[in-house]
Amino acid sequence: MNAARRFRYLRGAVSYLSLGLRVGVGIPMRLRPRHLRLVGVIDLVFAVVVVVWRACVPVAACLGASAALSSPLHARDEPTFEEQLPATPFVSDGGTTYFTLAVENDSLGSGSDQHYTSGVRATWLSPGKEPTSFATKLMNLFGSDGSPTPSASYLSLGQNLYTPEDIGAQAPNPNDRPYAAFLYASRGYTRVLGDRIDNIELTVGIVGPLALGEQTQKAVHQLLDATDPKGWDEQLDNEIGVNVAWERRWPGASVLRSGGVVNRLMPHVGVAVGNVYTHAAAGVTWQMLPDSHHWQSPPLRVRPAIPGSGFFYSDNSGPGWSAFAGVELRAVARNIFLDGNTFESSPSVDKKPFVVDANAGLTLSFERLRFAYTLNWRSREFDGQQNAHVFGALSVSRRF
Repeated sequence: MNAARRFRYLRGAVSYLSLGLRVGVGIPMRLRPRHLRLVGVIDLVFAVVVVVWRACVPVAACLGASAALSSPLHARDEPTFEEQLPATPFVSDGGTTYFTLAVENDSLGSGSDQHYTSGVRATWLSPGKEPTSFATKLMNLFGSDGSPTPSASYLSLGQNLYTPEDIGAQAPNPNDRPYAAFLYASRGYTRVLGDRIDNIELTVGIVGPLALGEQTQKAVHQLLDATDPKGWDEQLDNEIGVNVAWERRWPGASVLRSGGVVNRLMPHVGVAVGNVYTHAAAGVTWQMLPDSHHWQSPPLRVRPAIPGSGFFYSDNSGPGWSAFAGVELRAVARNIFLDGNTFESSPSVDKKPFVVDANAGLTLSFERLRFAYTLNWRSREFDGQQNAHVFGALSVSRRF
């Protein structure tokens, strides 16, 4: 796909995202004035994204031209990403399933115990499964043409925990983020269309005591003989959370093959709308991996996060590996874990309108098993937060 086509796709995606976020901000919830002020800021963010992308187009075109000299895959009439997909695990419904368990914790990064302190997500991914008619209609709103394409479905179950900086205080600091937990289930569909991958995901869960955050953290801390968290009595109240997230990735936007190693840049955009999260995002991921194991996605993560699916496949039975790094900018209109409950008064803090995530990591695969570690840096999320937050993510994926 040439640079002009890539830019047209991104420009269309940006238009859809801006419209989607305006709709999300206008959801009849307990709107706050600062939410409404973000609309103009969000438009500015996407204007910057477009300008940056246009500036990068010549560079991407040069990379594509260099790759064309060494690889037939980047000739003038190169096949699309969809046409290159291996048929065995993805295109045909051969019963292939991927199970991924992802564990995120600040003890795996900075060693602290604060902010986004823990996340666990178990996901079953089934390539070859067609989206439901409702999911297809949602995807079509963002430019899918409805034609039969390689697709996959997945189901996730997870729990996230959030705490203030001082978990030993009986009365939490009112200027620090509140205690909160989120217990949820997600159903998602992925489609490959030409040179892009579209994903739509519906998440339904519960925020508050019914999410069992207090019991989970206290049990783990007792097992590890760590500080007993004392402020969970002040956590957010029970509230049903419903969120819809959409993202688009261009996995082959710029690919360079040399010496049996593949380097690629994969830009992405996305939007989330709901009473848990409402934000727009744009970013890019770099990935390096051996050509014999180049059908690997970055590892699956707990949302919000830089995209990854946990998919990996190779006809080569030997071990595989990959290295990756990425960055994402989010324009945030709502974050229940900072803004507090939607329909009633609760602890809250003033969130930052923009959040940046950056990560780097490694994966190792052995036939049907893959292990991954990701180190994540997240900029300050609210006024009064002293430092950026660093946490780690471990995941193991099994192909059945």
